[in-house]
Amino acid sequence: MSSSRVILVSPLKGIVVPLAEVPDPVFAEGALGNGIALDPLDGTLHAPISGEVIQCARTHHAYTLRSDEGIEVLVHLGLDTVALEGRGIEPCVEQGQKVESGAPLCRFDMDQLACDATSLVTPLIILDAGDWCLDEPLLAAGGLVELGEPLLTLSPATTEQSPEVQPSGVRLEQELTVALEAGLHARPAARLRNIGRDYRVSLLLRSNERTANGNSVSGLMNLGLVCGNRATVVAEGEQAEAALAAAVALLTTPEGHDAPSDAVEQAPRQDLGDGRIGGLMASPGLASGRLVRLETGLPSVPLTGAGAEVEKPRLLAALQVAGQQLERSRLQAERAGQKAEAEVFEAHQAWLEDPDLVSSAVTRLEEGLNPGQAWREALDAEIDRLRASGNPVLVGRIADLRDLQRQVMAEFSDAPEQSGCELEPGVIVMAADLTPSTFVSLCDRQPAGLCLAAGGTTSHVAILARARGIPCLVAMGDTLLDLDERLVVLNADEGQLETEADAERLAEVEQQLAERRQQAEAERAESHLEVHTRDSRFVEVAANIGSSEEARLAADNGADGVGLMRSEFLFLGRDRAPDEEEQRREYQASVEAMGPRPVVIRTLDIGADKQLPYLQLPTVPNPALGVRGMRLWQCEPELLDTQLRALLGVRPLRHLRVMVPMVSDASELEWVRERMEAMAAEMRLTELPLLGAMIEVPSAALCSASMANVADFLSIGTNDLTQYGLAMDREDPMLASQADVLHPGVLRLIQATLDGSGGRCPVAVCGAAAGDDLVGPLLVAMGVNELSVEPARVAAVKARLRRLDASVIARELDTLLALPDVDSVRQTLAPLVESALLAEADLERIPS
Repeated sequence: MSSSRVILVSPLKGIVVPLAEVPDPVFAEGALGNGIALDPLDGTLHAPISGEVIQCARTHHAYTLRSDEGIEVLVHLGLDTVALEGRGIEPCVEQGQKVESGAPLCRFDMDQLACDATSLVTPLIILDAGDWCLDEPLLAAGGLVELGEPLLTLSPATTEQSPEVQPSGVRLEQELTVALEAGLHARPAARLRNIGRDYRVSLLLRSNERTANGNSVSGLMNLGLVCGNRATVVAEGEQAEAALAAAVALLTTPEGHDAPSDAVEQAPRQDLGDGRIGGLMASPGLASGRLVRLETGLPSVPLTGAGAEVEKPRLLAALQVAGQQLERSRLQAERAGQKAEAEVFEAHQAWLEDPDLVSSAVTRLEEGLNPGQAWREALDAEIDRLRASGNPVLVGRIADLRDLQRQVMAEFSDAPEQSGCELEPGVIVMAADLTPSTFVSLCDRQPAGLCLAAGGTTSHVAILARARGIPCLVAMGDTLLDLDERLVVLNADEGQLETEADAERLAEVEQQLAERRQQAEAERAESHLEVHTRDSRFVEVAANIGSSEEARLAADNGADGVGLMRSEFLFLGRDRAPDEEEQRREYQASVEAMGPRPVVIRTLDIGADKQLPYLQLPTVPNPALGVRGMRLWQCEPELLDTQLRALLGVRPLRHLRVMVPMVSDASELEWVRERMEAMAAEMRLTELPLLGAMIEVPSAALCSASMANVADFLSIGTNDLTQYGLAMDREDPMLASQADVLHPGVLRLIQATLDGSGGRCPVAVCGAAAGDDLVGPLLVAMGVNELSVEPARVAAVKARLRRLDASVIARELDTLLALPDVDSVRQTLAPLVESALLAEADLERIPS
C-alpha cells in the first residue's frame, strides 16, 4: 500500500457493475455512500482491505471493516439476502476480529443464493472515507476482475475535496412516525437536506433496513416513506442535538396542504359516458370556457459531446445557471406572498444539487454524450424509477424532474424554446402533464381551469393550483388528449369534464360563476367595515401574519388589525439571529402597513416544531414541554432582550401590542412587564406598547383572573391549548384526528379564560379554530372579542359573522359544555350554527 493512496482490492472474482446500475435504489443512488459492485463468479467473499471487522450482520450477508486509516467499508453479499436468515452462507469472521486484505469473510452457496435472493450482485461501499477521497474506478463496467486485483483507490482529500460537513464524535438518533400527509416527497426532502447543511452535520434516514443519505433528495424520496411509517433519523456532528430536533420536527409535523386524501387512494373512472371524462380533483372549483391544448416538449440537444473533460464544466455551469434562475423565482414568489410556489422552487434547487443525479449525468458524459443529452438520460432513469415505484407521491414528482430536465437542456439547445403559454385569458388548458415552472408562467395568462391526462393530487402542480384557486383535474387519461378545441364545463368539485355542454348548460354555469363572483365582490366591498352580529355583538376580525409583506396583504383584505405576527419567521432559515435594527425595520414596516390599526407581535416562540441552528437548546423527550416561548427568556436573555429593544424602537408605540407566548401564570407576565419598563426607561421612552399573554397551557386558562390583572389583553392559541389540555402531541399523526378543539374539556378551558377575564381585558383567539366555519361562531357566542385568521379569509369571515345571531348558540352553551365527547358536541353544534346564520338573501332584507 502506497503512503499516498489506499487501495481496495476485489473481494471476489466477478464482473464489474457500476453502483448506479445495482437493482436496488439504496445502493444505486449512493444513499449509503459511493463505491462499486461485482457480479460474483466464485463462492467466497474476501476482505477488500486490512482492518477490524466492526460489524457482522446477524444473517451473515454483510460485513463492515474499518482500516487503520479510518476508512469504513461495507461489503454486502447479494441483494435482499437478509431474508435468507443466513441460509446458504457460512461466516468466516466475527465482530472485533482483525483481518488482512484478502482474508475470507464468508463462503456462500451460489446456486442457492441465485435461486432465493433477488440478485447476487455484491456492492462494495465506502461508508466513511475519513480524510480520503474516492478516485475514479480502476476498471470499466462489464470487465472481469480477479480476486485480489486492485478495484478502487482513495487519495488524501485536498481542501477543495474535503466534504462540507466534518462530523465530530457526537452521534444521536431518534425513532419517529412520519406525519407528512403526502409522505417524504421533494419539498420535505429538500428541507431535510438543508437542515444538515445549516447545522453542518451528517444526516441519515433509515426505514425497513434501507438507509438514505440526507444530502440526496432522490435517495430520501426513494425510501418511499408515507404518513404513518416508522423511521429513524441519525445526526452526526457538533450540532447533532439541534439538527436532530429540527429533522424530527420536520418529519413529524403535518404539512397542511389539504390534498384530497380520498382521491389518492382510488383511480378515477376516466370515461363516464354522456360526454363526460372523469379525473381526480386536484383543486376544487367550477369553470367554463374554450378547451385549448398546451404542448410542452423538451428542447432539442445534440447527441454526442467532446468528452467528459470538456463537457463536465459545461454541465456544472448549466446547473449553476438553472439554480440561479430557481433562486430568483423563489425570491419573487416569496415577495408575492406565494409560499407554496416558493417551497416548490426550493425543492427544485435541492434536486438540482443532488449528488446522485449529477453523478449519473457525469457517467453519461464519460460515455461520450453531450451535456444536454446526458442530463436528459440521467433524469429519464430517475423518472422511470419513480414511475416503477407505484407510489402516487413519487409518481407525482415526475413533472418536477421534467421541469429540471427542460431547464438544463435549454442551455445546450440551439433551437429557440417554444413558450407554450401564448393563450387567451379564460381558457381551460389541457395537457399530458405540466411542470411547476410552466404552471407559474401559465398563471400570467389567467386560465379558467386545468385538465391533465397524467399527474396526481399530491403533485406540486396540484398544490400550486389549490394555492391559486384554479380548478384542476388530474389523471384523466389519454382520452383527454384526443379532444379538439371546443367549449366545455370543468366541474372539478365532482371530478369531471363535460365535453358536450350545450348552450343552456354553459349559460347555467356562467350564472353560477357570476353569483359566486358577485358574492366574493360583495364580501370584499364590505371587508373594511366593522362587524356587528345580528344580536349586536361587536367582533374584530384580525389577521395572522409572518412578515411585513403579509401585513400589507392583511390591510388590503380589510383586517381590523394584526392579531398575531409570528416573529420567529425572522429568525428561521439563517445561521445567526437578526440584529436589533433588522428586526426593528420589519416590525416598523408591519405597523406602517396597518396604519392606525393595532399590530400584535408575538415574541420569539422557538422550540417544539421550530428550531434554530444557532440556538443550542437541550434535547428533551418532548420538546413541546421543554424550553420554548416565555421560558426561553430565562435561557437566552440577550436574544429576547434584543427583540424587546427592537419592538420598543417602533413608532408610534400606541399601535403596537407585544404578546408573550407560553405564559404559565401571572408572575411570568409581571416579570416581562418589569423588564419592558426598565428597558423603556433606559431608552427614555414616554409611552409603552400594550402587553398581552397567550393562553396556551391549562394553568394560564385556569389562572386567567390573576392574569387579567397584569395583562392588557389575552389571546387564546387553540392549537397548543388543545394539545396541552388533551395531553395529545399535535405532531403525532396517530392522534391528529382526536386533538379536536371542540372537545368539551378544551371548551371549558376557553370558557374559564373568558370568565376569568371578567371583561377587564379583551380576549382574542388567534389559533386555527378562529377561521373554522363551525368553531368561529361558537367562540363569538362564548364571548370572544376578536378572531384572527389568515389574510385571505378576512372578508369571508366578516361576512359570515354579520349573518350570525350568536344568542342562538349562547343559550345552549351550558348544554354544549356538559356534553361527554367531541362527537356529541359537533352533532349538537352544527344545527345550532346553521339556525344562527341567515342566508345572504335574508340578510339583504334587513334594514341597516
